[in-house]
Amino acid sequence: MDEASVGAHRALVQACRAALSVLPVGSVFSHVTAAQLHGLPLSYAMEEDCRLHVTRPITSNRVRLPSVIGHRALHARRVVEIGGLPVVDLADTWVDLGELVGRGKLVGLDDLVVLGDACATRLGSRVPLIQACLLRNRPRGKRTLLEAYEEIRVGSASPRESLARLVLTRGGLPEPQLNEPIFASWDPGLLLGVGDLVWRVPTEDGGLLKVVGEYQGELFHSGDEQRRHDGIRGSGMACDGWDVQEMWNADLNSSQSRVSTLQRFAAALRVPSDCLRPQDVTPRFFSSHAIDQAIQREMQRSARS
Repeated sequence: MDEASVGAHRALVQACRAALSVLPVGSVFSHVTAAQLHGLPLSYAMEEDCRLHVTRPITSNRVRLPSVIGHRALHARRVVEIGGLPVVDLADTWVDLGELVGRGKLVGLDDLVVLGDACATRLGSRVPLIQACLLRNRPRGKRTLLEAYEEIRVGSASPRESLARLVLTRGGLPEPQLNEPIFASWDPGLLLGVGDLVWRVPTEDGGLLKVVGEYQGELFHSGDEQRRHDGIRGSGMACDGWDVQEMWNADLNSSQSRVSTLQRFAAALRVPSDCLRPQDVTPRFFSSHAIDQAIQREMQRSARS
């Protein structure tokens, strides 16, 4: 965490401790508050939610306190301790956030993929996420959770890496390995670097296409010293036959830039243009089910009018 993030986390812990002193016994911090306490990557909308989310059993009265959102849970959540506070664990927090999915709400499909990547990477598997989801009887947001789960992967190191992967794979490129160590072909003990997105693709002539996608965050990778380090590492990979393709914020921030990035990586991976799906690289807030329902409602309204 940077200094600002550390300060915000400390302030959140203090606010939770103060609230815990007046909350009923058995209250646990959940939903967005749990995600914040776990240090998960949140969207701007979730970061702006300054309320404390608290969950109690369904048999208890809902908590009604200023700046506190009370939830009641039918199914028990696994609880861990963070800074002396009772907090819903990672997997159950991911499922809980499905309750905040929908039009005018805080969480969308891609948010659940990014959060799921972070949870699965910490847990070493995405299986605990689906287990937590299936243990509940028809949790809210289940269709969106299940759709997000299909795109969650272990190994992503940042939200922007996750979003970059979604652009490329939804656009028709093969799945990369994530944060994969790359060793020199002439010396298996020599680490050339760790690639954010790594492809090793056999070719028809028996060769191997070796492509690395490096997401370069502006905050960390734009300084002169870090750029020199990145250049040295990239040169070492290039000398061993790796095609190093960089990605920056600007490469993901507009429809045109996302399509251009997809085409650039497709050329490096020799994926024919007619195999690409440039229409699918737009970020997604709604699940396929939600979109289908909206289309059906619109068709019904049109038919009535």
